[in-house]
Amino acid sequence: MEYRKYGNTEVKVSSIGLGCVTFGREIDEETSFAILDHAIDRGINILNTAYAYGDGSSEQVMGNYFSIRNNRDKVVIVTKVHGDLSPKTIFNCAEESLLRLKTDYVDFFEIGYDVNTPFQDTLEALEKLVKEGKVRYVGCNNYSDNQMDEALKIQKDNGFSTIQSLEAIYNLAVRGIEDKVVPFCKKENIGIISYSPLGAGFLTGKYKKGKATPKGTRFDVKPGHKNIYFKKKLLELDGNLEVISERTGFSRVQLALRWVLEQPGITSMLIGARNSDHVNQAFEAEACDITPEIINELSVLSSSNMDTI
Repeated sequence: MEYRKYGNTEVKVSSIGLGCVTFGREIDEETSFAILDHAIDRGINILNTAYAYGDGSSEQVMGNYFSIRNNRDKVVIVTKVHGDLSPKTIFNCAEESLLRLKTDYVDFFEIGYDVNTPFQDTLEALEKLVKEGKVRYVGCNNYSDNQMDEALKIQKDNGFSTIQSLEAIYNLAVRGIEDKVVPFCKKENIGIISYSPLGAGFLTGKYKKGKATPKGTRFDVKPGHKNIYFKKKLLELDGNLEVISERTGFSRVQLALRWVLEQPGITSMLIGARNSDHVNQAFEAEACDITPEIINELSVLSSSNMDTI
């Protein structure tokens, strides 16, 4: 496992991180605990959740886990809030997240973008949380380069703590951050944690247009993913990925995950899990002997997927 410095902070995070969206929503607490134990034993130290995941169940499960295992200090917690980002909502959400997580602080507190609240007000609220010690570092979720630039200007002008992390969707099918966002983050030394490296399962080949969606899968739980991935060029990518897998002997999962791990500018890649085998898949992808030539072939085949969501 490789550990990388996250942004301009002293925090080092594992190159593979654990997305905890399934906890309490798709899997029960016992299974979630087993996954957390396995991930941490294998060296994963960054755990990603959100106020809204499972209406708070993800944070609740994690808090119960830390309370029983007494290992909060061994992990880096990232949580976030979307929607209304007025100061009142920011403070309420932060307090409720801390209560559910059973911790005094979170390492990274990320925000979405709220067009109805003055950015200055939102960032002032985040700064108050930092000064109170409830949040170590501020981050953002699916921001454009212009939105990050706007935030940094306000933060620097007011002497606030600046954005240190960006969480963004990134995979072979969705490469929109490469054009402007990744270069901006490199320039400002903002760490990027990528999520959905398998395209919510689309890149595994389990979903086919016109076929029934397997029960309990991500597309079943969140049908909106179909609108993102069931497009002509992505269905063509799906077929090409199958051909490369058959030719090289590497699974589609290994190819898709390893491609993300090899991309410059990505600090950590989040994997979702409904069982411990899903955690193992990422380590297998990191360890397998996929050549630079294969990575380049995947890049060329997916080069038209620079859309943003």
